[in-house]
Amino acid sequence: MSQTLASPALLNEGGSASRIRQFYALTKPRVVQLIVFCTVIGMLLAEPGWPDWALVVPASLGIWLVAAAAAAFNCLVERTIDARMIRTAWRATARGQLTAAQTLVFAAVLCAAGSALLYVFVNPLTMWLTFATFVGYAVIYTVVLKPMTPQNIVIGGASGAMPPVLGWVAIRGEIGPEALMLFLIIFLWTPPHFWALALYRVEDYRKSGLPMLPVTHGSEFTRLQVLLYTLVLFAATMLPFAIGMSGLIYLIAALGLGARFTAHAWALWRRYSDALARKTFRFSIVYLALLFAALLADHYVRAPL
Repeated sequence: MSQTLASPALLNEGGSASRIRQFYALTKPRVVQLIVFCTVIGMLLAEPGWPDWALVVPASLGIWLVAAAAAAFNCLVERTIDARMIRTAWRATARGQLTAAQTLVFAAVLCAAGSALLYVFVNPLTMWLTFATFVGYAVIYTVVLKPMTPQNIVIGGASGAMPPVLGWVAIRGEIGPEALMLFLIIFLWTPPHFWALALYRVEDYRKSGLPMLPVTHGSEFTRLQVLLYTLVLFAATMLPFAIGMSGLIYLIAALGLGARFTAHAWALWRRYSDALARKTFRFSIVYLALLFAALLADHYVRAPL
């Protein structure tokens, strides 16, 4: 999912409060918030009425902790790369303000605590799927795919698409076709979302040495890929309505949001500017949040409590 932002000025203050903020910033709070949001959506959609809050609360907290651990481990692995990029050079790991050992212990504690919560208070399947997602993002994507192939975000996007599946499994104890549809939507959303960012940050990625698509294949090819993925995403968002999982409220929202996202992608392809790429990236975040919110609203209107 998307990259987090923080205030470097706040991280440079002295004292224990600054150290706490440094560790907290490593968890990429805005990214984790979106992950937990999608997880909760998955939990709420798994039942016609309100789900069991005795599962919702520990599941949300456990997944938050494991996702935060994955983000911190990502910062540890990429500390050298982060130091070469303007967007990430402020991170405490990139600046050497937190050592590798400190960051590793921090990530391990978060992952262990989150996994224990999920295993004891939710169910083992949720714990194992969440841990597999951690491995997929922190190891397979960060360590293997990201420095190796410009398709890293496509393949690695599977980890970022897991939150609603985790939420569904936390409540149901099994993976259903509805959860896989939610997975598909986020999986297809990830490339246009991330490549829009990579387009206006291309010089940063060039300096980092990472084989991001705008660096290896150029701006025009990347913009075409953004448009094509957006069109496929548009089609995929029709699936919940097609199988009867959602009704007219979701359909209207999906059509409107999809048309807007497609218009952004079309404009980006035809007349590129950094400002337009930035606008597309920011809209993609709003798009996903509103799409899932519409799905949830539709769910409760069609199944009143």
